[in-house]
Amino acid sequence: MTCIQQVHWELDMDYLGHPYYVSGNAIYHALGMQLEHDVHQHINASHGMFVPGQFGTFPEEHSQSGIRPYMGSSLPDVESYDDLFLFRHPDHPWLLDTRPRDGLNAHDIRFQSGMPALAHETIMGRPDDARKQQQTTRWYVNAYLHADDPDVLPLGEDVLDGLQFGGKRNYGYGTTTLKDTQVVDLEALDYSRLEDGEAFILELVTPFVLRSEYPKANNVDVPWWWSVDDEAQLRHRLEKVIEGGDVYELETVDHGVVVGYDGDRPVETAMSGLTRVGNHSKYGFGELRVKPVTPDETSVKKQIEKPKSEN
Repeated sequence: MTCIQQVHWELDMDYLGHPYYVSGNAIYHALGMQLEHDVHQHINASHGMFVPGQFGTFPEEHSQSGIRPYMGSSLPDVESYDDLFLFRHPDHPWLLDTRPRDGLNAHDIRFQSGMPALAHETIMGRPDDARKQQQTTRWYVNAYLHADDPDVLPLGEDVLDGLQFGGKRNYGYGTTTLKDTQVVDLEALDYSRLEDGEAFILELVTPFVLRSEYPKANNVDVPWWWSVDDEAQLRHRLEKVIEGGDVYELETVDHGVVVGYDGDRPVETAMSGLTRVGNHSKYGFGELRVKPVTPDETSVKKQIEKPKSEN
């Protein structure tokens, strides 16, 4: 049995750190302050995605349907593989189109001591004739853990509550409250959309590390099972891992990049993509999503023939 523990934190204070996500490395080290060493070494942490607490609707591929108030503020039940990615996409496709989604799917920026910080809440004004003159959106961090030792999970709520991420933690920045957590057995999920598919694409949910300055880390090539004719077509990003006072640079294929799939085991690849592949997967890099290509998705067919960067 392969289990992951989903964790949903509410930001209580502004966050000074990586602008796209809380890195798995940051989550891993925050947990290290709460766990005994023998337990902590078995933990693998995903990147933490920022999620607005807003009204939303379940996407078509989700096992549930309908509109939910403040959908991003808690974890919905997980029955199928696609359910796991509801809060793992940075543009939040579940947000309602009837609301100002272009303003709601991005953080407000507030300067703290001259440094830009992601606000823990977004306050938007409303028309004079509205019932309330402003609307406040709270922000959350969605992540998940898995462990080399199956007896380690789940971690208790007392361990997960009150973690801090990002810079200036001594001043209270990046403080969180545990909002929700649940354990998901990956082998018990419904993978029928993949089992019934004939062709597939891969979407990088988090960057895939090709080169690393980290001591004893092996450099790798683009995996053979990616349908990529020319690596130059892929968008790259320079990332960093910080260990104490040391900074190590990582050359990655960026998150959001979409490529074709040349393998023949989509379900096994999907499960590997959840526990992540490649260098520094323990710290959140190399998370992949497998998507089936349907006959009417002509634009996706073109992506298989000619992979490109989506975002």
